Amino acid sequence: NPVKKIPDSHEIILQHGTKTVSALGLDPSGARLITGGYDYDVKFWDFAGMDASLQAFRSLQPCECHQIKSLQYSSTGDVILVVSGNSQAKVLDRDGFPVMECIKGDQYIVDMTNTKGHTAMLNSGCWHPKIKEEFLTCSNDGTVRTWDVNNEKKHKSVFKPRSVQGKRVIPTTCTYSRDGKLIAAGCQDGSIQIWDRNMSVHTKFHCRQAHALGTDTSCLTFSYDGTVLASRGGDDTLKIWDIRQFKKPLNSAERLPSFFPMTDCCFSPDDKILVTGTSVKKGGGSGKLFFFHRETFQKLYEIEVTDASVVRCLWHPKLNQIMVGTGNGLAKVYYDPVKSQRGAKLCVVKTKRKERQAETLTQDYIITPHALPMFREPRQRSTRKQLEKDRLDPMKSHKPEPPVAGPGRGGRVGTHGGTLSSYIVKNIALDKTDDSNPREAILRHAKEAEENPYWVAPAYAKTQPKTVFAEVEPEDDETDKPEWKKRKI
Repeated sequence: NPVKKIPDSHEIILQHGTKTVSALGLDPSGARLITGGYDYDVKFWDFAGMDASLQAFRSLQPCECHQIKSLQYSSTGDVILVVSGNSQAKVLDRDGFPVMECIKGDQYIVDMTNTKGHTAMLNSGCWHPKIKEEFLTCSNDGTVRTWDVNNEKKHKSVFKPRSVQGKRVIPTTCTYSRDGKLIAAGCQDGSIQIWDRNMSVHTKFHCRQAHALGTDTSCLTFSYDGTVLASRGGDDTLKIWDIRQFKKPLNSAERLPSFFPMTDCCFSPDDKILVTGTSVKKGGGSGKLFFFHRETFQKLYEIEVTDASVVRCLWHPKLNQIMVGTGNGLAKVYYDPVKSQRGAKLCVVKTKRKERQAETLTQDYIITPHALPMFREPRQRSTRKQLEKDRLDPMKSHKPEPPVAGPGRGGRVGTHGGTLSSYIVKNIALDKTDDSNPREAILRHAKEAEENPYWVAPAYAKTQPKTVFAEVEPEDDETDKPEWKKRKI
């Protein structure tokens, strides 16, 4: 009975965040899990290093403010491909440090073959199963490109999916076959197009009406034996295909709602079962994980995961554990203590570490006093002798200078403040001359100028006319004005 092989007797919950977990990746050995989400975070979980508190050991935002679409370890497990909502895929090493970033293409060039990289948002990406330096990405610019980790300046090759009329269509998901010889892409016109990896012009196989027109095919995956292809459509279906007879599916399952462009499906390690998740609206029930028999497509089993959508699922062949990413920020790991290996079993058995209290800073005493002269504490002399000694020291016996009163002297600014600027500001504030009436301000010097003509008047003594000043107007008309027109003093 294939149901007995499903490891779901136990589960652990890893709290990624509060938003959708849209990407999951396990390294080939199954020691580390990475989760990425709509909150732009990528979190690293180490099963061997984690205790029962289940905390991630690293969290970073490799693509600034772009949702993470896909995360995958390479076949050797030493680098990670990060595909996000921008147009440049990134490659990180095991610890999250950047290794390379794909170049952005020139968006003003019409022919996508001539651009060096993608010019629009990425949708998906994956590593070549055999060549460890090569990976694949697909984008809204209507191309699928292969890249080399060692050359970030330009893609290796470009595949351009086309509609029946020969127009550009957007690939929403892409994958390699298990032997790496074929490249498959699911497109927005509902088609699945497959190329030979070395021949990028014409498709080798294609099915035009694989899924409903205008829906996002969210996942394509080849079985482990490489003979069939499973596709998860945005039209709420899961289909399985033999690519040699690509006109109609071998089997299909309906009514599997999917609201996310990265809802995926995967095969069990023994290749007999196909797994996918379903989406639910808020308050609309539980997101489930459905298990179908590969040959008959009969529904074998279902797991109620949580009260939110199930977006990602991943059944690791070595660990025999099922990882699930959900719409409410959880990454769940299902396992069986008997059938599963390592992984979640390692961290569940560890007790939570007690938080160590910060050690109080105590002075370390040297236990052997007087062993070295540098540690020898001076003997306390009598205070009288100490005072006499201090009296002879000119620095210590110097009387402190009293504060400066008034404007300041001897290079020291007065008590208005420590700086020159504060002194000037203070003096400006002290200036009591009222310049609100300019006539008064000018005429207050008139008497002195008359008595002591020193600067201008003597030069113009002969030619100077008689000065006539206007009479001062009485200011009683102010009283008749309304309140808001009166001058504010």
